[in-house]
Amino acid sequence: MTEQMKSTASGADPNSVRKTARVQAPIEIAWRVFTEQLGTWWPLENYKIGKAKAVDAVIEPRVGGRWYERGEDGSECDWGRVLVWEPPARLVLSWQLSAQWKYDPDLLTEVEVRFIPEGERLTRVEFEHRGLENYGDQAEAVRKSISSAGGWPGILEGYAAAIEAA
Repeated sequence: MTEQMKSTASGADPNSVRKTARVQAPIEIAWRVFTEQLGTWWPLENYKIGKAKAVDAVIEPRVGGRWYERGEDGSECDWGRVLVWEPPARLVLSWQLSAQWKYDPDLLTEVEVRFIPEGERLTRVEFEHRGLENYGDQAEAVRKSISSAGGWPGILEGYAAAIEAA
């Protein structure tokens, strides 16, 4: 079982949302589920930006690779790019979705995920979404949205549940 997603930001940088979880899986499995099986745990029915029904979410496994959703009609909608690819320890993605949840190639915030082994079958997953000041006067509203139960904490709980099923 996973530990509840915990905020580690408590009063820290207001331009960052941080969460930590411990998952019952070796680091390689924690990495693989996050990077190779994104479409199995990302809540595509509610968290998508394309017009078509989303059927998959993909992280291309290399620096410069795309992070995007695929629609049932074959359409693809970018979310950002892979900035750092260090399997199985660290992943940094650009998050280029506006406060209106549309792709904006001129907006840049970052999502960093670190995978830290804490035993043979236990991995600490540290998550940070930073650079929220780039939303300007919408930064606080975005921070509240992505740090709420329906934002990153809920999405990452889905990830943790997928690990248990792996």
